[in-house]
Amino acid sequence: MIEPQGPLPPEIYWRRRIVAFGGAAVVLALIIGLIIWATGSNGDNPSNTAAASSVASSTAYSTAPTAESSDPSASGQVSGGGTGGGTDNSSSNGAPGGDAAAGASGSAAVSSSVPAPSGVAQAPGPVPPSGLCPDANISVVLYTDKPTYSTGDQPVFTIVTTNAGLTDCTRDVGKAAQNVVVRTLDGTRTLWSARDCSPLQTVNNVNLKPSQQVRDTITWSGTTSSPGCDKPRVPIAVGAYQAIGKIGEKESAPITFNVVAPAQP
Repeated sequence: MIEPQGPLPPEIYWRRRIVAFGGAAVVLALIIGLIIWATGSNGDNPSNTAAASSVASSTAYSTAPTAESSDPSASGQVSGGGTGGGTDNSSSNGAPGGDAAAGASGSAAVSSSVPAPSGVAQAPGPVPPSGLCPDANISVVLYTDKPTYSTGDQPVFTIVTTNAGLTDCTRDVGKAAQNVVVRTLDGTRTLWSARDCSPLQTVNNVNLKPSQQVRDTITWSGTTSSPGCDKPRVPIAVGAYQAIGKIGEKESAPITFNVVAPAQP
């Protein structure tokens, strides 16, 4: 340590040095304290981190999309057979003219027989005291056995009736209630109806549980028809067509299919 030099006594110089050193130590201590305090306040808080993680997890779970099926027939029971297959087997007069077959309204061929959406479905209603299923409580879907036929083939239509309500009810699904109607592709002209020439008038009242299905088939001769079957029946022309199925007055969505010329050998 350097001895103090000056006109004053040495004690005065020593006191000045001690005061200066003391002030510097206090300032240094304050700076260190501020640094420690700032570091501690900005550090990770385990409880805040856990809370933030919990909120983020809850938000992610609540906004995750869920898949939901709206098709009541997808999980329904299937009742085999119904009343058995019906056949449009009344004889054709073979004479040209009369209800001549109309070709497709459009020239483009149709590639699928999957039913189109039928629009907004009616909400199921209460079952009346009679226990009979109202139209609003059933769905009707029509299928073909294949999307394209050759002239002279006999298409097979399948009608699927489903109880779309929430309670059991009874519905006639027999031949007296069934119908399949074939129209031009634009739906403006009816070419054939299963009720025109069919002699079958059987009644089949089935008690349907919710989502239970009954299916039946109708085979078409591939010719035209008229109410009362009083006009000559001729083979359907090559083209694309639409068809609907009916149980009573409840209709299915229209489906489409093609008729083509037979392949040449």
